[in-house]
Amino acid sequence: MQLSDEEIIKGCLRRKRKAQKALFDKYYPVMMGICLRYAKSRAEAEDILLMGFSRIYKKMKQFGGKGSFEGWMKRITVNVAIDNFRKNLKYYFSKDIDKLHDDLLPSNAIPDIFSVAEILQTVQELPAGYRLVFNLFAIEGYGHKEIAEMLGIYESTSKTQLLKARKKLQAQLSYLRQPKAKPVNSIKRSEIIFVNPQLSFDGK
Repeated sequence: MQLSDEEIIKGCLRRKRKAQKALFDKYYPVMMGICLRYAKSRAEAEDILLMGFSRIYKKMKQFGGKGSFEGWMKRITVNVAIDNFRKNLKYYFSKDIDKLHDDLLPSNAIPDIFSVAEILQTVQELPAGYRLVFNLFAIEGYGHKEIAEMLGIYESTSKTQLLKARKKLQAQLSYLRQPKAKPVNSIKRSEIIFVNPQLSFDGK
């Protein structure tokens, strides 16, 4: 019988291995879906996932029972992904925003002809800085001002990264439309269903 969130939280606060395992098993697909979007590879995503759950266990006392428990864990996991980026890749943010144009990609959702797995792989193939800003803006819903504050960069730099991410996504998705598109890496359906299929490219 599956433990309720309340039972899991109480057990984790007592450092019960059964509760910790129940938490991991229950929320693995959701959290892995987040990690896959921020990581370059599955191996890196798994590292972020383990660090994320470790931080969740340590911070369990900070969850006061107000709001969504799952939402609280998602925010921690995103923060771990950002920390991982800072630690391993550092920043490579270009500021040549004047060389870009907002018509690089129409401001609408990705066409339905692409599978979630194809979209996920395309996002994973973005350069680290582009991928980070794209995830925070297009999927997590943060504004450029918030992203700038989170990452310690200029707001205009966040906009630049998003525009460049959109340009690269356009090129890659155009390639996937061709008859001989490259194969998509194997990704479990239980993980990819948590990637938002209606990704907005509105960079305004």
